[in-house]
Amino acid sequence: MPDASIPPAAAAAGLPQDRPLSVIYLTSGAAGMYCGSCIHDNTLARALRAAGVDIQLVPTYTPIRTDEPDASVPRVFLGGLNVYFAEKIPGFSRLPRVLTSWLDRPSLIRLATSFGIQTDAADLGALTVSLLRGEHGHQKRDIDALLAWLNAQPRPDVVHFTNLLIGGCIPGIKERLGSRVVVTLQGDDIFLDSLPEPYRGQAIREMKRLAPLVDRFIVNSSFYAHEMGRRLEIPLDRFDITPLTIDTSDFAAIDLDQRHCQAAASPHRTIGYFARLAPEKGLHVLIDAFCRLKAQPGTDHIRLKIAGWLGPHRRDYVEEQFQILRDAGLGDAFEYAGEPSRTDKVAFLSSIDLLCVPTTYRDPKGLFALEALAAGTPVVLPAHGSFPEMLERLGGGRLVPPEDPQQLAATLTELLADDQQRWALGLAGRQAVCEHAGTRLLTAATLATYAAVLAQGSGRER
Repeated sequence: MPDASIPPAAAAAGLPQDRPLSVIYLTSGAAGMYCGSCIHDNTLARALRAAGVDIQLVPTYTPIRTDEPDASVPRVFLGGLNVYFAEKIPGFSRLPRVLTSWLDRPSLIRLATSFGIQTDAADLGALTVSLLRGEHGHQKRDIDALLAWLNAQPRPDVVHFTNLLIGGCIPGIKERLGSRVVVTLQGDDIFLDSLPEPYRGQAIREMKRLAPLVDRFIVNSSFYAHEMGRRLEIPLDRFDITPLTIDTSDFAAIDLDQRHCQAAASPHRTIGYFARLAPEKGLHVLIDAFCRLKAQPGTDHIRLKIAGWLGPHRRDYVEEQFQILRDAGLGDAFEYAGEPSRTDKVAFLSSIDLLCVPTTYRDPKGLFALEALAAGTPVVLPAHGSFPEMLERLGGGRLVPPEDPQQLAATLTELLADDQQRWALGLAGRQAVCEHAGTRLLTAATLATYAAVLAQGSGRER
């Protein structure tokens, strides 16, 4: 009888029944900030581990930061300090690894990033291209160290990358390990579009070179499959579309009936913003819409509550937006709640009447929207990126034209004036997320991708 710890999808791929599926998942830290990709990778690793998969979540560049238990290994490869110095300091890459490996200590990288070291693409063009060139770039020594470590592990069935931008080592993995390679694309385009030329064009050429070596790509929406397929010339039949999911376990205790009773008794209605405080997340669009809304009569009871990670390089932008509210006489109508813990996040999303994050870019994920829906809070989102597919699948919200503060203000006003419509949207969204966007479905979909690539043969023999 097969071992019960072997996931059914892994067994279906023809793997030996006396061992679990072995996966190494390479994720990317984001210089100390909460990152949707890091959080999603961590959730996936925990879910796969619970399903019996032997998985190691391996950070690259910097340690990951997540608001749930960290599932990653306690080390960092392609450490941000080493790869940066290799690019910027002549001769650094020729130093013996024994003299520079201490720079990859997670505690040191965390300390460095705490001083505001950022991962803005506009400043990292040459480094991005060099890393994509892998063993032919300036970071060959660091690529070799990662490949040596991988080669010292029991050979994984699958090596899974969080994006293709860290895929410079894929040729070495295919040659030395023979493992199957899966890549999740979840924001590569945003980083690419921030690169100045000639680095953007060079990076795209390197990614096109690497793409044929990937056995399967995973995306969270049909929109993103078409977008990245077009950019990197990847046929659509090489994508698996796995809709975005979250861990809903700590949202289960929320009592919607109690929430609705409290809301009905409250003299206030609150618009919430929960995301990174940055221009691309559309904070300024929401503040413009809020000022327009508050200029209407009968809106004294409407409040704005803002929370999320604020990077040092965005403080001037955020202070400018807050000053706009103060200058409009709305200093008492908004609140910045800082950067909540996971427990505080659940409480925040339960305390607002609706969530609005009007991104100016076409967001390929939108974890904040799923989290709000899991709390029974309806969402108002721009009609681009992954959001139209998300709301078509789950309901629970309204779409508005992107970067249109006037229409956004009108939609917010309408929903805040109609408790029954708003509560119905929140209830429908919560039920749909719990049924169709939880980790059980994420696990099954990911294992199905692994099973498909392993069934192709060559790459799992030991």
